[in-house]
Amino acid sequence: MSKTIDGPGTPYSVSPQSAPGEGDTEYGVPEPKEQIDWLGELRGLTLMLLAVLAFHSFIAKPFYIPSASMVPGLLVGDRLVVSKYPYGWNWASASFHVLPRGSWRIFGGTPEYGDVVIVVPRGSREDYIKRVVALPGDRIAVVDGQIVLNGKPVSQSVEPPVQVPVDANDPCSAYEYASAKVRLPSGREVCELQSYRETLPNGASYVVIDFKDQELDNMREIRVPAGHVFLMGDNRDNSSDSRASLAQQGLGGPVPLSDVGGRAEFITFSFDGSESWNPLTWWSALRSGRAWRSLRPPLEQGTATQ
Repeated sequence: MSKTIDGPGTPYSVSPQSAPGEGDTEYGVPEPKEQIDWLGELRGLTLMLLAVLAFHSFIAKPFYIPSASMVPGLLVGDRLVVSKYPYGWNWASASFHVLPRGSWRIFGGTPEYGDVVIVVPRGSREDYIKRVVALPGDRIAVVDGQIVLNGKPVSQSVEPPVQVPVDANDPCSAYEYASAKVRLPSGREVCELQSYRETLPNGASYVVIDFKDQELDNMREIRVPAGHVFLMGDNRDNSSDSRASLAQQGLGGPVPLSDVGGRAEFITFSFDGSESWNPLTWWSALRSGRAWRSLRPPLEQGTATQ
């Protein structure tokens, strides 16, 4: 029911239904609130997680370098992309290793000399990252730190010392056998390490570190079984690889291709260890010059054996 208000000007009416706060519609009847479809939201979240897991398992996943076993090519703190499809798929391809270990492979392929791959050692669920130095059927030995492949020494040429930046992620403590830290004219402190350029039979060429004499510098000749590869770290003085036993946290000899989970492709970015949970620290912690660096070795012309 309306009432008339008298006063100067034209009389007007006020309807109780149109009073402020008494209704959300023209007729004063509140609109029903939309109900949240919690089942639909959960379904959408589940599908999104499954899509991420599928991408990580079948296409590519990020990887973090926690140790110095692949210096100088890879530094502690490097973040990189590992592709899952170059050698087919197996139990090690699945993210978080949710599948039981097995010898099966789908569309299985064989790496090339010099490929950097991730592998899961027997009795472990931890990913290692190493370089392929021998293929199925090869005979391999190590003599005084030099690879002898199928009876021929793999070419090693002396390179200028590698300069590894000294920072929180790599304070040079892993190279106690190396020369002392060096301060460059720019003021930057580096660790200079003796290095060699190694070239495999297909021409794949990369730099390795080998400074001290150690047990792993010599290994009797073995034959790599079918369906296996022999892996070594580029930091020959500090790498638990196919030369080392499982008890030494190594790979225990040649590793089956069914334990190889993918190929390292390129570095996305690298932190020097000074970052924290505060995003404002991330920019200053970035190492310059490492982003988008390819991890596929260049191929040198000519033969790699002598």
